[in-house]
Amino acid sequence: METFAEVRDYMLEQHELQIDEPFLIGFELPVGDKGRKQSLFLAELEGGDGRRFLRVETPVVPLEDFDAEKCLRINHIQRVGYLAVGDLDGTAYIKFCENMPYRTLNGDELDYVIGQIAPLADRFEEILEGDSDIS
Repeated sequence: METFAEVRDYMLEQHELQIDEPFLIGFELPVGDKGRKQSLFLAELEGGDGRRFLRVETPVVPLEDFDAEKCLRINHIQRVGYLAVGDLDGTAYIKFCENMPYRTLNGDELDYVIGQIAPLADRFEEILEGDSDIS
């Protein structure tokens, strides 16, 4: 995949998009066996050197529910994805993210990243928010 349009086409084959904007798409992915879903967002980013990346991100929990030191410790052991903070409807949220360079991007790699970060984010959410499925 070399363009965001190719990413969009690939994701449309697999998911119903809740958000479909020029350089941002969003969908819900079923996770686990309890009927839970995890919201995922894919967006195109450009680095300072002009290289383009696909960012895959999913909200986890509001920042106030999680300790920053724990986030850094988790980032240290993660092999796929990293924790970051971003706003969701005006609230600071912990998010799992991965930036994927287009030069190596293909469907298998994208599916692998989504398959790694979505269930992990949902597990954190379930542990920290109880049975709530907030994202």
